[in-house]
Amino acid sequence: MPNNIDGRGLTDREMMQLCLELEKGRCRSIANTMLETSHDELRAIYQRCLETAIANQQHIFVTMQKNGYYVVPQATADQIAEVQGLLQNNLNPGSPAS
Repeated sequence: MPNNIDGRGLTDREMMQLCLELEKGRCRSIANTMLETSHDELRAIYQRCLETAIANQQHIFVTMQKNGYYVVPQATADQIAEVQGLLQNNLNPGSPAS
């Protein structure tokens, strides 16, 4: 449902999607900055900022799910096993697959 009198503008879902994307971008930006920071105290400040941004992103995501704005299908056991195998292979290249 549009959120202004003339029937134009963003829907609640669109606004939440934009907020989610902005927060995800903020998480990436802070994480990248942390990777380039050598000063321990400054790195700790960035880490606290990242934790806050991650919590904000999670809150927006959960709210969107509750409102039916973000539907995530459940992975099958086969899909989970496939990803586990890929990760295991990437973490331990050359080792036999389990």
